[in-house]
Amino acid sequence: MKSISFNLLNESHGARLGKITTPRGNIDTPAFMPVGTAGTVKAMYIDQVKSCGSQIILGNTYHLMIRPGVERVKQAGGLHNFMNCSMPILTDSGGFQVMSLSKISKVTEDGVEFSSHIDGKKFFLTPEESIQVQLDLNSDIVMVFDECPKYSAEKDKIKKSMDLSLRWAERCKKKFGKQESKWLFGITQGGIFPDLRKECLKKLIDIGFDGYALGGLAVGENQSEMFDAVDAVKDILPKDKPHYLMGVGMPQDILGAVKRGIDMFDCVLPTRSGRTGLAFTWNGRVNIRNAKYAKDEDPLDKSIDCPASNSYSKNYLNHLVNSNEILGSMLLTWHNIAFYQDLMKKIRQAIKENKFEEFYKKHFELFNEIN
Repeated sequence: MKSISFNLLNESHGARLGKITTPRGNIDTPAFMPVGTAGTVKAMYIDQVKSCGSQIILGNTYHLMIRPGVERVKQAGGLHNFMNCSMPILTDSGGFQVMSLSKISKVTEDGVEFSSHIDGKKFFLTPEESIQVQLDLNSDIVMVFDECPKYSAEKDKIKKSMDLSLRWAERCKKKFGKQESKWLFGITQGGIFPDLRKECLKKLIDIGFDGYALGGLAVGENQSEMFDAVDAVKDILPKDKPHYLMGVGMPQDILGAVKRGIDMFDCVLPTRSGRTGLAFTWNGRVNIRNAKYAKDEDPLDKSIDCPASNSYSKNYLNHLVNSNEILGSMLLTWHNIAFYQDLMKKIRQAIKENKFEEFYKKHFELFNEIN
């Protein structure tokens, strides 16, 4: 019996409350995973990430494979030891980054040949190698290696890519084998085409995975197209397995996806925005660089239990960011992660109390208007 499991605790108007139990700790769902791409959640100590309510973070095969190299992390005892993180870690397989960051030489049935965006060094990544890298990193949740095509209305092109990803998924499952304390998630592709999304998911279910993710979204489609893709598969996603929407996103996108039965999210938005002077609050986004905050002695958001949110004035934060002080990026990032975790906590509470529909109606349009 696996020492990692998922229990569905309640459902409310399409939204699901659950708990993932792992040897490294429990994950309450719906959950937001801060992105720790290269072994760090940028501009944050791991203890800060945890203190905000985070219960799992995301690492990335592509970035860690290129720098510092898998062997170096493996020699340190795995990614948890390397970055001093006691929380569970999910690793993305690298498929998205290979397609979006690197210079691709060729995509074949065997895998992808690409050049590093750092120094141009050539790599050839196969589905089997992607799984082996993730096992060497010792991640708790492993993702299959897939081809993540750019946004396209060319259905034949998306179908061809999806079929390749399905063949790679079978190879990933075989390479992963039997792991007692780890999970392997399949990734549905199919672009914005509902019939392809359904076809892909049904075939992944036939292969059999521990959880099911939706990939190939947040790549240029609008919100309606993204929700249509989720709607296409929400009724056939296995109820007893976690559902993960990759790379999403804005607070209103998370709310809409939770309503459609999604349990897990990740996005660079809160950390990247923090480094560029943008803060998310319950009253909307704050561009702290704006001159109007130079005399504002109020904190970013008094309602959030985080020092970065309630102990520093907008006046001071405005000064830090406009002076390019590192502390400005650190405080805004800390606050943004705290806001996202506060959002998830409130979502979970609403589902628990069977009040999610009320919570959704109150905040979805508001977030769409102010964010």
